[in-house]
Amino acid sequence: MAMPQMVGEVQRRLLVNYRVDPEVLQPLLPAGLRPQLVDGAGVAGICLIRLGGLHLRRLPSAIGLTTENAAHRIAVQWEDDTGSHTGVYIPRRDSDSRLTVLLGGRVFPGVHSRARFTVSETDDDLQVAFRSTDGGASVDVRVAVAPTLEGSHLFDDVAQASAFFEQGAVGWSPRRDGVHLEGIRLCTRAWRVDPGRVVHSRSSFFDDTSRFPAGSATLDCALVMRRVPVTWDVVPEPPGALATTER
Repeated sequence: MAMPQMVGEVQRRLLVNYRVDPEVLQPLLPAGLRPQLVDGAGVAGICLIRLGGLHLRRLPSAIGLTTENAAHRIAVQWEDDTGSHTGVYIPRRDSDSRLTVLLGGRVFPGVHSRARFTVSETDDDLQVAFRSTDGGASVDVRVAVAPTLEGSHLFDDVAQASAFFEQGAVGWSPRRDGVHLEGIRLCTRAWRVDPGRVVHSRSSFFDDTSRFPAGSATLDCALVMRRVPVTWDVVPEPPGALATTER
């Protein structure tokens, strides 16, 4: 059964991005997907997003949820009968919402694990941390909003970074059956991101040297999105894609 369309607002979306050796990323991806490259480097990161007014399209917004969520993401490419496409693979999602965890992959897009979030933010400074209750993931980042994107080896400026992530609006993640992928597309007519400067970033995912040997994943840049209305549409699974990363 296809999931119903969801509607909500991105109250805050913080993207912390890493430049990663492609040969390290490929074993983390399901069959049918490969790393999307920028000047020979793979792109991966953490999305820390607060959603407000989250509800089924056919229901009133007054009953919408506000949730804190996290997704570890890898930019990917794949092919089908219509050509080549770009998006992200999301090996893990976490949420502070019990309802999202319960209904994720059924009503809400994506299967989530439960996590506890700590957030402190102003217009110019964002601090987001979480720890999953299963011990499988933890993140602690602080980003200051900046006038320009500086120090990135992936993108020349914020316009280039914005276009890259806007074009990768489809997200793939494992279904509850653990065999296939489910895909959703984030849609908005109000896309806009601002540059950020990373003050500190710690991630159990990217700091794990068994997954990313020393020097293979380098912190590159951060982007901030705020107060953007969005919808999520289900998209069909790419041909030959399997959720398992075993070959």
